Amino acid sequence: MARKPNYDFERRERERLKAVKVAERAKAKLDKTESDKGDPDKAEGQAEEIKQPTDD
Repeated sequence: MARKPNYDFERRERERLKAVKVAERAKAKLDKTESDKGDPDKAEGQAEEIKQPTDD
């Protein structure tokens, strides 16, 4: 015999997993921006790389 579907639980579970995924992405993005702020040489190097091709 097949099980009785529990639509509410399944929907809540999908939403919970989606929220966890969004939170992980937000945390990773925040960590990346904070690490970029802490390394000024890296930010300057990226700006110089952008300027070089336009000089040619």
